[in-house]
Amino acid sequence: MCTAVRFSNEEGSVFLGRNLDWSCGYGENVRIMPKGFMIPWAFDESTPAKHAVIGMCVEFQNYPLFFDCGSDAGLAVAGLNHPGCAEYAPNPIEGKTNIAAYEFPTWVAANFETVDEVEAALANSLIIEKPFNEHFPVSYLHWIIGDATRSIVVESRADGLHVFDNPVDVLANHPNFEWHLTNLRTYITATPDMPAPATWGRAELAPFGAGAGMRGIPGDVYSPSRFVKVAYLNANYPTKSGESDNVVRMFHTLSNVSMPEGASAMSNGEFEKTVYTSCFSGATGRYYFNTYDDFAIRYASLGDAMHADGNTLIECELKRFE
Repeated sequence: MCTAVRFSNEEGSVFLGRNLDWSCGYGENVRIMPKGFMIPWAFDESTPAKHAVIGMCVEFQNYPLFFDCGSDAGLAVAGLNHPGCAEYAPNPIEGKTNIAAYEFPTWVAANFETVDEVEAALANSLIIEKPFNEHFPVSYLHWIIGDATRSIVVESRADGLHVFDNPVDVLANHPNFEWHLTNLRTYITATPDMPAPATWGRAELAPFGAGAGMRGIPGDVYSPSRFVKVAYLNANYPTKSGESDNVVRMFHTLSNVSMPEGASAMSNGEFEKTVYTSCFSGATGRYYFNTYDDFAIRYASLGDAMHADGNTLIECELKRFE
């Protein structure tokens, strides 16, 4: 399970972050795919990356299997678990842009500059059910894609590809995206404001303190609950200026929907936990993250790829966020 958030700062720069929730990690690390990196597409000839990309991935033989990433154009994407809802096309179709599910984040971040460009390209695209290899089977996902102005959600279903404008700039897991948006109507009375006192008969009732207007917002880690809570927080967090305050905003927001071990067991009995939390900044090209076992926020920068060999993934130098 996972949760993702997008917002912009006062200067209009994008921040996109996510929690990756599972019972274990996969040996993931932050890597930079430099501009010009030759990408071996599953259903097309290899092409050089138009943009440098940074993100969290499993690196296999110099190929990045990105969980989430952002580019030097300020475009970012994150894939979230969606089994039981996602269905990919079984085979490529001639005349379409055919994209293997595992390469979708790379396809987005390496090729495009804006959400509008991605949305236009998706009108003639398919996501194909093809595993990377025998070690990495197909993962059934949906994706949030964001830039400085807006975000979209991409879901592949039995009847084809669905692309939704995302007015709340968040995403969780099941069920499908339009259900989550409809469900928000259940919570329209929630407010960060202090409620006025009320009179019931002869009783004068006053709130105990701040937070009374938020009563009813769920606090569990069920997917619909996380969507509601993070949408509420993202809508009401005051807009901040600069880099540091917005990195702090992202990590505080996502910490409210993180999974502590022991709270939620999967079907196999193992407990989910928030393996890592990330935040990509379009203004600086920095990728911030922390892990379940280490709350300290570290970051790497796309600036490290300015003079790199275009055919080799870059192991990032990590710095501490202060």
